[in-house]
Amino acid sequence: MQSKRTLFLIEVAIFTAFALALDIIPFLSFKIWAQGGSISFAMIPIFIVAFRWGMKGGLLAGFLYGMLQIMIGVAWIIHPAQALLDYPIAFTALGLAGLFAPQAKRSLSFGKTQTFVTWVLAGVSVAIILRFISHYLAGVIFFSSTIDGLNIWMYSFVYNGSYLFPSLLINVLVVSFLFNKRPSLLKTAP
Repeated sequence: MQSKRTLFLIEVAIFTAFALALDIIPFLSFKIWAQGGSISFAMIPIFIVAFRWGMKGGLLAGFLYGMLQIMIGVAWIIHPAQALLDYPIAFTALGLAGLFAPQAKRSLSFGKTQTFVTWVLAGVSVAIILRFISHYLAGVIFFSSTIDGLNIWMYSFVYNGSYLFPSLLINVLVVSFLFNKRPSLLKTAP
């Protein structure tokens, strides 16, 4: 039992660090906006943890990833509440993909590839949509004073959607491909 817990903590730490590396390496992350927002592969390690270890692992990895962005100074913060919505809350939401881990694992173990991809699609989609909602609310609430003359509801939707919806497609494709080609990625220690 202790070795499984140790493996859990080590994997969460490694995949969280890997997510951060994917986000800060220039040619692996396509920055869309100066204030933040990029199309990157950084969410993929969080999803791997979420599908391997379930929601607990995913939530922890997402939370740590959001906090690391603040700690290393890549976070764009103008207000404490905006910081919470844009970093720990938004990235912790990615871990909710782990809700779909049991169904995805079961589908893959029975060789039902199409059903497996459907569960991965559902998990990744729900997680990224929840992340979008968190960023969207931060934009509406805290950036309305900085954008004169624009409809802040539409601005926040376009701003956050411009990088999160392409990221959703990329993440679904890559995570499904990885797990389909390497089903052993889903297995954790007994």
